Parts: sequence; structure tokens; C-alpha cells
Amino acid sequence: MTLTARGPSPFLTGFDLVDAATQAGEPTLRAAISGGGSRLPVLLLHGHPQTHATWHAVAPALAAAGHPVVAPDLRGYGDSQKPPSDGDHATYAKRAMAADAVRLMRALGHDRFAVVGHDRGGRVAHRMALDHPEAVARLAVLDIAPTLTMYERTDRAFATRYFWWFFLIQPAPLPERMIGADPEAYLRHHLAGQSRTPGIPSEAMIREYLRCYRGPDGIHAICEDYRAAAGIDLDHDRADDAAGRRITAPLLALWGAQGTVGALYDVLATWRDKAVDVAGQALPCGHLVQEEAPEAVREAVMPFLCDAA
Repeated sequence: MTLTARGPSPFLTGFDLVDAATQAGEPTLRAAISGGGSRLPVLLLHGHPQTHATWHAVAPALAAAGHPVVAPDLRGYGDSQKPPSDGDHATYAKRAMAADAVRLMRALGHDRFAVVGHDRGGRVAHRMALDHPEAVARLAVLDIAPTLTMYERTDRAFATRYFWWFFLIQPAPLPERMIGADPEAYLRHHLAGQSRTPGIPSEAMIREYLRCYRGPDGIHAICEDYRAAAGIDLDHDRADDAAGRRITAPLLALWGAQGTVGALYDVLATWRDKAVDVAGQALPCGHLVQEEAPEAVREAVMPFLCDAA
């Protein structure tokens, strides 16, 4: 692995930014990494339209508690590379994103770790726990139900609330051109619909997300992420279901009591269909749980991590 230092993180106090090239032919990832620690390492995976900066109120507390913490930008997001995609969108499959993160953790000396994923990052974490069970000691998913479950139970309420699941998957370049006409308006509308807490995300966070969101390569990569989710990712999920493959790592599900996922699904039941050991709870917020209710996230996640053998 080649690490290129990029200086201290402006959002994650005590973290350093690096560009990590883990394997020839695979994208270079921007990641924020903490110093040492003797407790279980923790991988934090953000969602759409965020970057690793979304963990600014959670990651430093985990590091202070003794956990080595790694928070990358997913391929296609933030300052990570945005590789060209292919006809089946496999470049942006959650399998590929999960493999990126596992390679990064192993290159940093973390062969077994906990993973905490929000939104798209939770879907990457779900795939990681199935593809790399030897690596994932604990799994926490924030404000999601399983992708296959959500698509198979689609109704008007879900399609209306999560319209971008159906807009972004349209063939290129239609959604790319429509978003690219005014990416700031689109991003601000999207974030306002996700949060139920006034002032969250902060203006500083919105500007950071917009910095990474407005470029045509980034918009295309995000669309490819969703196209993969509606295609090849579902193929992978169905294959797991057919084989009876389930998540064996202990799973913690947290969701916003005021968000769409909690309103439309019995969240714990959806995950008990996919995993053998599930616990969790609703938090007093909307979709952006780690930004809207960071203290509640910390209070739920930290004992879960410390329970690991």
C-alpha cells in the first residue's frame, strides 16, 4: 500500500487525512485515520450524499475511547477516485466497495474490526459482513433496512419518500444532466428532506458535501452507485438468500424515529431475516442519525463495540 499524507482533517479532530492506494488497478481512497489504540478497530462508512466528514461528532469520541478509527470516502464519493463504470455497473457494486474497505483496513494492520455504516455505507457494510465474515467482528447499520427488502416491498409511500432510488438509476446521462444543471439546489433539497433537526447538517457540512458533489464525475459515480444497487447488488443479495447465507457477526441496527425507514418498516424484523444476532433501537431524529443525534449514536455504539471478544 502507498499512503500519501494530506494533512490534518478539518472535520475530524485528531485525525489525519491520507490517500491510500491499496492495490494496482483499484481506486485510491481518501481516508481519515486516528492514531493508535488497543481496542477493537472501527471502520466508519458514510452514505449519500455525504463523505467521511459526516462522522465529525462520532469518530473523535471512538478514538478517544481507545479504538483505532478509519473513515474513508467510498469509491466515487468525496475525494476518493471515481473509476469509470461498465455496463452492469459492477464497478460500483457494494461488493467492490466492501473489498476496497477491507483492503484498506488490512493494509493499515487491521485484520478484524467493527464496521459502522450509515445509508449507502450500511449497504456496503452488509455486503462486507457476508463476503468477508472473517474480517467483520461487529456490524452496526444506521437508518437502513436491507436493500432487497426495500425494493421488493416498494409501494407509493416508499417511492415518494425515496424518489432518488428510482430517479438516479435511469440510464445515463439523464439524471446526471438534470442534477448537473443545478447541483447545489438538488443537494440542499435532498439534505433538507433527510434531516428532522433544524440546522443539521450545518452550513459548513453542506458546503463540504457540495464541494465534492458538484463535479460531473462525482454525479455520475453516485448515479452508478444507485444503478448498481438496483441491479447487480440485488443479484448478489438474491444469491445469498437462495444459499441460506446470513450475517454471523452481531448486528446493531439504529434508525431515526422520525425518518422513512422507521416509519415504513419493522427495522429489527428486516435485519433478523438477514442476520443471526440482531439488536437495536430508534433514535430521536431523522435519517442523518450521526449528525442529528451523535450523543445517542455514541451511547448505543460504544457499549456494542466493547462487548466484542
